[in-house]
Amino acid sequence: MELWVFDHSAFDLHRAPFLHPEAPERLAAARRAIERLLFPVFRGEVPLASPDVLSAVHSESHWRMIASLPDEFGHLDPDTFYSPGSREAALRAGGACAEMGTLLACKEAMAIALVRPPGHHAERERAMGFCLLNNVAIAVRSAQRQGVRRIAIVDWDAHHGNGTQSIFWEEPDVFFISLHGWPLYPGTGRPSEIGGGKGMGYTANLCLPPGSGPAEYEAAFKLLVLPLLEEFGPELIFVSAGFDAHRDDPLAHLKLDEEGFAWMASELRFLCQRTGTRMGWVLEGGYNLRALEESLFASLCATLEKTKVPSRGLPPSPSALRSIEDSRRALAPFWSALAGEKPTR
Repeated sequence: MELWVFDHSAFDLHRAPFLHPEAPERLAAARRAIERLLFPVFRGEVPLASPDVLSAVHSESHWRMIASLPDEFGHLDPDTFYSPGSREAALRAGGACAEMGTLLACKEAMAIALVRPPGHHAERERAMGFCLLNNVAIAVRSAQRQGVRRIAIVDWDAHHGNGTQSIFWEEPDVFFISLHGWPLYPGTGRPSEIGGGKGMGYTANLCLPPGSGPAEYEAAFKLLVLPLLEEFGPELIFVSAGFDAHRDDPLAHLKLDEEGFAWMASELRFLCQRTGTRMGWVLEGGYNLRALEESLFASLCATLEKTKVPSRGLPPSPSALRSIEDSRRALAPFWSALAGEKPTR
């Protein structure tokens, strides 16, 4: 399968005026992972996101604010900075994800957007948590414009993707699934948060306790993520690919390793193969450079190779199983795969 990479030198221009974990060196690590792949790589176009692209996700006041950021250093909130290069970086990140969404809607391929700043915390009218524009939401909207009807987002960043959740909260054609540490910034993503209106049941939150690692993530995938995806039947899956759940990451309290990320990627790849689904990745967090490079490399290899990564079969912690059960109970009325009977909707 072809691998398309969306990357641009402008992403390096977004930088804080002081030592900050969300730094250009993160992309250097991600690029090293791509360079190590023994697979052909195709490069996609990375234009500036157009007003139409931005308006499909964000309010006009928000995207115009991002598009007019001054050529200076400043903050939008205590966690979210901008710099002289942030305007172009954010707009090209949105443009890269729009192009990726269009590509995957029209072509049998796999793709990854190596974008900065990250995006999954950005809400319709608010930048937060290092994020200016919601990149994965832009990719989803672009794919929808090309006629893709059912799209799933699997967000395995250590932090809950509150922005992505809020944007698709009432939409039954976009299934948002998040695996995240708890308690952890931004404090959203409880099991009871399952969507609203016509989208009720199409948001799944799995809160994993401190110290959760390969055993707990495998349990979450086997008991909830994979059954839900199978029943939903997406035409396209986007992975909000944060790697800060790694045991060496300084901003979280989780214990995944490279093999754990590779196992999740392999499971998604084989699900896609069985169901004829395409997959795209959007880079989110990950702040230990070695862990980011190795985890991304292992994940992409697992996605591109034909051999399935085996389960380690480790027993998950009782606290993780209780949390997974909380999520199952919240979603069971809507999904026969979880309830063992016909859902109520």
